Amino acid sequence: MSPKTADVLIIGGGVIGTSIAYYLARRKVRVVLLEKGELAGGTSGACDGLVFLQSKKPGVHLELALTSQKLFQKLDRRLPVPIHYQNKGGLIVVESEEEQEAMQAHVKKCRSNGLDVRLLDRRDLLQMEPHLSPELLGAAYSPLDSQVNPISLAQGLALGAGDHGAKILTRTEVLDIECTGTKIEAVQTSRGRIQTRTVVNAAGVWAPAIARMAGIDLPISPRRGQILVTEPLPLLLGKCLLSARYIGAKYKPGPQSGRGGGVSMEQTESGNLLLGSTREFVGFDRRTSLAGLKGVAGACSRIIPALRDVLAIRSFAGLRPYTPDGLPLLGLVPALSGLVLAAGHEGDGIALAPVTGLLIAQLITDGTTDISLEAFSCGRFGEGD
Repeated sequence: MSPKTADVLIIGGGVIGTSIAYYLARRKVRVVLLEKGELAGGTSGACDGLVFLQSKKPGVHLELALTSQKLFQKLDRRLPVPIHYQNKGGLIVVESEEEQEAMQAHVKKCRSNGLDVRLLDRRDLLQMEPHLSPELLGAAYSPLDSQVNPISLAQGLALGAGDHGAKILTRTEVLDIECTGTKIEAVQTSRGRIQTRTVVNAAGVWAPAIARMAGIDLPISPRRGQILVTEPLPLLLGKCLLSARYIGAKYKPGPQSGRGGGVSMEQTESGNLLLGSTREFVGFDRRTSLAGLKGVAGACSRIIPALRDVLAIRSFAGLRPYTPDGLPLLGLVPALSGLVLAAGHEGDGIALAPVTGLLIAQLITDGTTDISLEAFSCGRFGEGD
């Protein structure tokens, strides 16, 4: 039976929404989480599980990632199901002199922000990962980069939240947000009306549609990423891996596929490799394309030549919630009392899920946060003021 009231109502059952529910429930807040489909049925279930720190912008963005990495270690012990968190270390490989120069500057900034990261030359890189191409010039390496199973993470956080009293309602669609003046009064759902004064919009690429119910416009767009899954293989890649070109594509709008979009790679416990990824603006189209997958395959086999003789057993695509500056929208909406944003993480949702949940819980219960959310305010785009 659907509850009639909630202290906080969270919309979205991916890793962001379930993390917020978990940290709020641990603070004894009466939480109801609504998901229109199944947990991790959207972006969180259609992505890789990379938890990269060195891909974040130096400054508060990287500070979030560093805090999140510490929280992952606690969650791995505390959640009621395994989340398959592995602190493998990560590489950002370099293919050109131009990329090498850019990565030297990036690494310097990251180190000044407290990240353990260093540059490897070609010889050191191939000693660490002998299956990589000898054509690579080198890489940036951080021992803190990790990977996790995103679906297990969302399910574990939801179960953990439930253990602390949260109500998790799947297959429950939000139909409207009732407001009186500039205050939220209730949320109408496909299971009935739930009275609440605080709503957290953690709906990912669907966050703008939820916000429009309350008269708020959000600058979030879906950005498709296509991923290939290989047959199970002996160890080809011990670390998590991105290419320097991938970092450039991450923060630049426009269609990104094939050689231009860079690569992301990880090998799972079962031996399968997840190979990605395109970055395309195609609306809400979640289909894969031959051109996109060929681009991914070609780019990844350039990094690991042995992949040319490997079978791909399936492919999938997910939609990432993109914002114009590559940073999420976190915090209160000044124009509407009670509306809290936690969306727009794009490809950083998995990595930043724990810290997002913690900070939003602090904001709601304490009115302040350990890390300032000013840089992530919707006001930076002139929205929600």
